[in-house]
Amino acid sequence: MTVDVTVLRVFTDACGNFGNPLGVVDAATVAAGERQRVAAELGYSETIFIDVPNSGSTTAHARIFTPSTELPFAGHPTVGAAWWLAERGTPIRTLQVPAGIVQISYDDTLTVVRARAEWSPEFALHELDSVDELLAAEPDDYPDDAEHYLWAWLDRDGGHIRSRMFATDLGVPEDEATGSAAARLTDYLSRDLTITQGKGSQIYTTWNSEGWVLVAGRVVSDGTRQLD
Repeated sequence: MTVDVTVLRVFTDACGNFGNPLGVVDAATVAAGERQRVAAELGYSETIFIDVPNSGSTTAHARIFTPSTELPFAGHPTVGAAWWLAERGTPIRTLQVPAGIVQISYDDTLTVVRARAEWSPEFALHELDSVDELLAAEPDDYPDDAEHYLWAWLDRDGGHIRSRMFATDLGVPEDEATGSAAARLTDYLSRDLTITQGKGSQIYTTWNSEGWVLVAGRVVSDGTRQLD
């Protein structure tokens, strides 16, 4: 059976450039036991399978897969799913994933998710001394038994950082934009952040002292591809 996959880029810059590719699939079209295979064949850092809500519903359920495993929560898939549902005329207030209930809001050009920082993987956080050192790093420089989030300050007073993420253990040598890692770092630093990750993707976060983090970004569609 042919599977229709909407391809989004999540956390683009203001001009719609960069962003992390995401596969979005109507969960009704793929049996639960086939979803890992579909995610592996697509090859995106994550693919999200959404139980599309009925018209008038304000919540939806979803499951998230990397090429090698299922995740209880991830940032760019939940932001992308919320945007996709709004674009098709069914905006939501909550998205239910295995980790818990993600709150959704829409702010001008940004789609915003509110999640617990501890829902994210236990990233190894590496503060580097300079952006040059950050950009020179290679995935092979770090052990492949953990997810590594590397970052350096661009503007400490303004809360602007430059970052990269390596996750060989999840089948993702380098991720272009990682909302869950942004949530972890925001909670670790206890402050709002503007994050430029990868080649130029943009993530905006808001810290809450009770462990909640808002993760916001722009989304664009790159159309549909079909998978047999």
